[in-house]
Amino acid sequence: MKKCETKYSEEQIEKNIEKSFENCCSGGHRRKHHGHSGGGDVVYCLGVIGAAIFFIGQATTFWMGVLGFLKAIVWPIFMVYEVLKFLIK
Repeated sequence: MKKCETKYSEEQIEKNIEKSFENCCSGGHRRKHHGHSGGGDVVYCLGVIGAAIFFIGQATTFWMGVLGFLKAIVWPIFMVYEVLKFLIK
């Protein structure tokens, strides 16, 4: 079989990848593009804390409290489901 001829050697490709990575994730570029999440994490975190307080406060046993904590983590799923169900009506 004939071997495919490549324009660049593997070593050159590796150097280019390393150079691109260094340029992308160093200095001001990293802070500018990779350091901000837009504030959605804070809103989700506050929602989880509030939901955990609500669900655990409603629990009558330890295991219901554990279930309440798990519900608090996935509460956006329930919310989106109910909103979509409401919109379909």
